[in-house]
Amino acid sequence: MDPRYARNVPALSEAECELLRRKRVLVVGCGGLGGHLIDMLARIGIGSLRVVDGDAFEPSNLNRQLEALDSTVGLPKAEAVARRVRDINPYAVLHPMEALYNADNREQFFPAGCRYDYIVDAIDLVSCKLDLAETARRLGVPLIMALGTGNKLDPSLLRLADISETYGCPLARVMRKELRNRGILHQTVVFSPEQPAPTQQLEAPPPGRRSVPASNPWVPATAGLLMGSKVVRDLIAQKEA
Repeated sequence: MDPRYARNVPALSEAECELLRRKRVLVVGCGGLGGHLIDMLARIGIGSLRVVDGDAFEPSNLNRQLEALDSTVGLPKAEAVARRVRDINPYAVLHPMEALYNADNREQFFPAGCRYDYIVDAIDLVSCKLDLAETARRLGVPLIMALGTGNKLDPSLLRLADISETYGCPLARVMRKELRNRGILHQTVVFSPEQPAPTQQLEAPPPGRRSVPASNPWVPATAGLLMGSKVVRDLIAQKEA
């Protein structure tokens, strides 16, 4: 087998490593959470990744986002993440997309003949998260969703759970209600019941956001790794398409 993945064995069998090489994953969001998750998927040997983000790296990303460096400030996040993945595994099939996912342009993320084995929601806007959840359900593709990590400090409180089992997270409360209104009663999420610190508005929020939460190098990264581990375990459990 490829020596770059030799240390994944025997925790994973060689057959499971080969299975992961044939899997296709869509990750929407390449920031503090998504960047760490994508890096992990590349290192475990996922064979095909479509990575999506409409933003470019800014100096304010340097405190927490894996691919944010002085040398990448100003670069589109999706392309910078793809460059790193190519350095990890030049044989991976990569589709970086510099675009913001929403209901108006969703079709470009699901081109004809493209079939994903898993979808990762690492985006912030509630409307976009809801549309992606509905799209994944319609297509019959497993989805994992990130909930709020901003203004939080304790990564040990992060949990993998069904949305129906969440508590103490303001975003989870909103998503539970909105998903239920759309007939989605069960959805795998990562959340934290830690009460967020009050937001101090130090910069203007982007369109669609009321505020910009504080963040740090460890909470979103831990959430990303938890999500990535769930994706890998679920992919191994999937039967071959």
